Amino acid sequence: MRRRDIVIQTLGLIGSGMIGGVVARLAVAAGMDVVLSNSRGPESLADLVAELGEHARAATPADAARAGDLVVATIPLHAYDQLPAADLAGKTVIDTMNYYPDRDGRIPELDAGTATSSTLVQRHLTGSRVVKAFNNIDFHRLATLARPAGAPDRSALPVAGDDQAANAQVARLLDLLGYDAVDIGTLAESWRSQPGTPVYVEPYFPAERPEGLSPDETYRWFLDTPGATVPADEVKKLADLADRDAAPAGG
Repeated sequence: MRRRDIVIQTLGLIGSGMIGGVVARLAVAAGMDVVLSNSRGPESLADLVAELGEHARAATPADAARAGDLVVATIPLHAYDQLPAADLAGKTVIDTMNYYPDRDGRIPELDAGTATSSTLVQRHLTGSRVVKAFNNIDFHRLATLARPAGAPDRSALPVAGDDQAANAQVARLLDLLGYDAVDIGTLAESWRSQPGTPVYVEPYFPAERPEGLSPDETYRWFLDTPGATVPADEVKKLADLADRDAAPAGG
């Protein structure tokens, strides 16, 4: 099946924070319906739904899982075992999660390098097809670097997964949202885009923060500083350069 033959009408989101909110905005702009959810309940998403308009609605995580032709799981990694596995059975699930020990607590398998965060998610979602994506770019650059297909300044994002049909479905979503996709291997190889690797965040946002800024000034600088185009061949090269021994544990 060609990627352009893949139809994605409704995107489900479990987690609607920074990355989830940007993905939802890009999806609505591309003509999709979105079903948003989080751990705080549908009423907490009223402002985002109002902003997105008639193509968006809020629901529970289980409802979002069932509604989506494709589902994005964008929650803190330590909560991955709360994803509704039964409702996600048969679905392709995009895992945007990264392992941050200061936030998630220590996870021995990730510290030892015997698993990646995505293999843990796949182990929990036994009936789903998990694909790693959206984990290597900050939310603001994700919003501002999106470009139409064929644009000379279009960026790419890495994708990792064990199921080729699921990978193609995610690549089609990326195409619709404004990005090329670069296959960097299986879920066991998804560490190539984890924090601390060459393709993580910095290529899209190479600026160095000025010294002496207040927290408010730092955030304004973060929002005002433009991102950098990272084409597919550069993403591939950076992913290939990754050294698991040199990067923090995770994936």
